[in-house]
Amino acid sequence: MLKRHPIPHAIWQSVTGRIAVLRGLDAVQMAHLREMTTWFLDQKSITGAQGFEVTRLIRVTVAAQACLLILNLGVDYFDGWVEVILYPGAFRVHHVQRDAIGLVHDDAAVLSGESWQQGPVILSWDDVERDTCHGKAGHNVVLHEFAHKLDALNGVTNGLPPLGRGMSRTKWAEDMSCAYGTLCQQVAAGKTAFINPYAATSPAEFFAVLSEYFFTAPDILKKSCPAVHKQLTLFYRNVASKR
Repeated sequence: MLKRHPIPHAIWQSVTGRIAVLRGLDAVQMAHLREMTTWFLDQKSITGAQGFEVTRLIRVTVAAQACLLILNLGVDYFDGWVEVILYPGAFRVHHVQRDAIGLVHDDAAVLSGESWQQGPVILSWDDVERDTCHGKAGHNVVLHEFAHKLDALNGVTNGLPPLGRGMSRTKWAEDMSCAYGTLCQQVAAGKTAFINPYAATSPAEFFAVLSEYFFTAPDILKKSCPAVHKQLTLFYRNVASKR
C-alpha cells in the first residue's frame, strides 16, 4: 500500500510539522503513523461539503490525527464506516428525537463535528485547522469525533470501547464512573470543572473529551484524574507516554 498510494515526503513533513498533537512522537512512532495514515487514505473517503475543496494536504492533516488514536490499536478499530465529510466551517444540523413520553422534538444545533455510529465523521475544517496549528489543551475536534468511532464499536456509544487484552471492564467502569460523577457534581454546583464541562453531557462525550485530554494535555488529566489517565494509557497502549 505504501508503494501504491505513497504520501510524498514533502507533504508528510509539511503537514506533520504543523500538527501540535504529534510533537511528542519519536521517529519510530512517526514512521508507523505514516503507514497508518496511508492505509486510512486508501480505505476511507474524505469529501467536501458546500463546495469545499479538499486538497491532499487537508486529507493528510485529518487522517494523521485520526490515526493517532489507533496507532497502537490497529486498523480494525476503524471498521464499519468509510466516509469523512468536511464543511468549510461550523455546520447546522437537525435531529428529530422522541422523548420518554413519546413527544417528538426537532432539535437544531451548530456543530464543529459529529460522528454517526455507522455513518460518516463530519468535521468543520475551520475547527480542524485551529486545533491542528494551535494545540489548545483539551481541544482537538478530530480526536474527539474519531474517539466516538472507537466507542461505537461495541454497538452503542456509551463510554465503553472494546478494551484490550488484560484490561478489566469492572475497573474501567469503576474509574470512569467515579470521575464522571465528580465532574457532573462540579458542573451542577457551578464550580470550576477539572476538564471541559461538555464532558458531563453523557458517558460517551466524557470518553471523547478524555481522549482529547489524553493526547493534547496528558499532564492535566494525570493530575486531575490519575485513575482515568491510567485506564486510557492501558487502552491506547501507552501511545502518549512520551508526551
